[in-house]
Amino acid sequence: MDGKEYLNRLSPSLFWDMDISGASMDTCPQQVVQRVLEYGNLDDWRLIRDYYGLVRIVEFCKQMRTLDRVCLSYICLLSGTSKEEYRCYHTTRSNTTLWNS
Repeated sequence: MDGKEYLNRLSPSLFWDMDISGASMDTCPQQVVQRVLEYGNLDDWRLIRDYYGLVRIVEFCKQMRTLDRVCLSYICLLSGTSKEEYRCYHTTRSNTTLWNS
């Protein structure tokens, strides 16, 4: 199966805001991984893990500026890495939201 077929098998709600007819898993891998981690289901996770492999997913996550804290903890648990290795851990939001103040 190629990258386009994998992308078409992912949940359509993950890419509601973009036209995926010309896209594949290799055109924007970080965006695919982030959306699956933050909004996907277990089947979506299995698809990207089968396509990219855990090592590449971890490398993509280490370069992301933002990643949900729960997703970061999940990927650290699976890969045996520490949160300090990830860029998103060091670039936290500077403004707190009203409901947290």
